[in-house]
Amino acid sequence: METFLELWELVKKELQRRLSEVVYDVWLKELEVVQFNENRVLLSISEFKRKIIEQKFYGVLCDAFEQVLGFRIEVLLVDEAEAIAIKHRVNEERPANAVFENTFETFVVGSSNKFAHAAAQAVAVNPGGASYNPLFIYGNSGLGKTHLLRAICHEIKEARPNASVILTHGEDFTNELVYFISQKNTVAFHNKYRNADALLVDDVQFIAGRESTQEEFFHTFNALIQVGRQIVLTSDRPPKAILTLEERLRSRFEWGLLADIQPPDIETRMAIIKNKAQVLRFDLPDDVVRYIAEKLTQNIRQLEGAVKKMQAHVTMHGDPCNIVTAQKSIKDILSDNRPPAVTVEQIVQEVARTYGADAADIRSKKRDAKTSRMRQTAMYVVSKMTGLSTKAIGDAFGRDHTTVMYALREITTATENDPSVKDTINDIIKNVQEQ
Repeated sequence: METFLELWELVKKELQRRLSEVVYDVWLKELEVVQFNENRVLLSISEFKRKIIEQKFYGVLCDAFEQVLGFRIEVLLVDEAEAIAIKHRVNEERPANAVFENTFETFVVGSSNKFAHAAAQAVAVNPGGASYNPLFIYGNSGLGKTHLLRAICHEIKEARPNASVILTHGEDFTNELVYFISQKNTVAFHNKYRNADALLVDDVQFIAGRESTQEEFFHTFNALIQVGRQIVLTSDRPPKAILTLEERLRSRFEWGLLADIQPPDIETRMAIIKNKAQVLRFDLPDDVVRYIAEKLTQNIRQLEGAVKKMQAHVTMHGDPCNIVTAQKSIKDILSDNRPPAVTVEQIVQEVARTYGADAADIRSKKRDAKTSRMRQTAMYVVSKMTGLSTKAIGDAFGRDHTTVMYALREITTATENDPSVKDTINDIIKNVQEQ
């Protein structure tokens, strides 16, 4: 194994082979590498998921590393706060001019993101400032919202090492609440979130449509704001466009400062590519930089991924550092830009999430009002998003085509007569498209 990036990709593929797609996406997909040497690897993830992985998936994680490496190594899991502290200690051991990811210094500022960047810096310097509380950053996936959240965390912890800074995901907040309710220990949940000095939630749109989660988040939000604690939220859309979000939360999200991030212009894209290459100590010719910037226009993650892949081709395979190799490096990324085929399972999972239920109920024989409506909604969305015939949809749900036809009529009528039903359907479709 010549680079750890290559090793980590192989480990992830091994995990995907061993686990179902749903299990991998929900629990392991967000794992990030903090440190690695020949004897030990440190991985970071949210505190809630860390506990679940240690309880249920630690063995398969260790086995995946052993399968790829050929020998056993120690696998340690830490939460984001610990990861930041570890990276900070590493920072102190490295040269003063070293560059690190997910800080303000490594965030490339351009016309498309300078307002959001300035707002994030202001929050990091003065957390709890009235004019920027909450700070709500929105924009499409891959434009740097998560980078800014982590940069804020890093900056606050640098200035106040003992501060309680929580960075979580909207879906994690929901899962954690469900876990603590099941343990009959919501007091611990309240103590964790309502005593934070700063709460940062990525993809907060995922709490929409979940009644108990929104109720809990509403009280957490109020508790923090009342004592001057900082809240930063990100979303793929502004609050007014999160259709199934409760109005009382929507109005609170708009209390402070809204900042959007747009796709970067070509000058910013070129700067991002050069910056990533500098971090990797990889020298890219200007014509290659421009070529990549012209081909990948919408997503910063894709730009950075192209540089990493280009470096792998050059350093591992001995390819020349030219446009031909750049074409080879971005070929898969360009194909990834085509919208992926939506599966019935994706839709079922999202409908269940929206209704706060178990996806298995949708395909079950249950006939209570909530399950029936949820099943009809899933059939309707499948019809809208996949174009499958009523017979094919019926087969997917274990029903005959007449049941599907009835479901489509019911939901069509409901969307025409009830704007809230239409909003829920649109939100489900948008969330599936964003996956």
